[in-house]
Amino acid sequence: MSIEQGLAKTRGGFFARLFGRGEQPITAEWLDSLEEALLRSDLSVSLVDPLMAQLRDLFTTGELKSIPKAVTALRETLVAVLAGDLRLRGEGQKPRVVLVVGVNGSGKTTTAAKLAKRLKDSGERPLLAAADTFRAAAIEQLELWAERVGVPIISGKPDGDPAAVVFDAVSAASARGNTTVIADTAGRLHTKGHLMDELGKIVRVTGRAREGAPDEVLLVLDGTAGQNAIQQARQFTATAAVTGLVVTKLDGTAKGGAVFAIAQELKLPVKLLGVGERPEDLVPMDPTAFVNALLAVN
Repeated sequence: MSIEQGLAKTRGGFFARLFGRGEQPITAEWLDSLEEALLRSDLSVSLVDPLMAQLRDLFTTGELKSIPKAVTALRETLVAVLAGDLRLRGEGQKPRVVLVVGVNGSGKTTTAAKLAKRLKDSGERPLLAAADTFRAAAIEQLELWAERVGVPIISGKPDGDPAAVVFDAVSAASARGNTTVIADTAGRLHTKGHLMDELGKIVRVTGRAREGAPDEVLLVLDGTAGQNAIQQARQFTATAAVTGLVVTKLDGTAKGGAVFAIAQELKLPVKLLGVGERPEDLVPMDPTAFVNALLAVN
């Protein structure tokens, strides 16, 4: 599924109606409707307020007259929010180590497997590590996904030491010639101190398995969770030095604007998007394509 298909619900909503008027002149009422559409799409007030103030000033001075000009100004602002280094870190490391973190229910485990498939399809030799040992179901889920996408896996035992699983996976990858280790970590509620302690331990032990690791710590956030996702991110970032974000479940909501709120608040790049349930429905962030899809413009 593409970014455009994943945001189909938004494309068929407010923006399609607003921007479908072509060269018609802008009115104060149209600007009010645009502001409502932006907020209902889960863009943050801190982003919408200055943007709308700029557009209203341009409208008042007569510099903003047609809808296409407003679309251009809006698009440039939103693309800039998502700009940054969107590449996966650690290319050339042997092996590259990616930790996947986040709360249960965010799509963390499936994201780890889908990322493994993306790398495998690009010619790499990924290895999965089932380090969410606090949930037997998480281990089983990742093992099923590993079989589904054809990627080897190192699994821990239920209630075992998750840091030891990641250490073993990095060591195995070094011996076997796997290019990237993708570790699914525990996802109990971010308010639980012991989970954050375990996560910090995983980061430290990973560095012993391969100096400088982990290369990437990807925080998976549910795109429908709004401010809760941002609060989760603050906690995880403080513990695990998150380097990039994955926003999931964008196929099931018309509120794709949450991606901008998350990126602006956390000052971290959104590197991947979950836009569906299939193994191939994890796509790299393309800021221009994403904004165009959200705004229902070509």
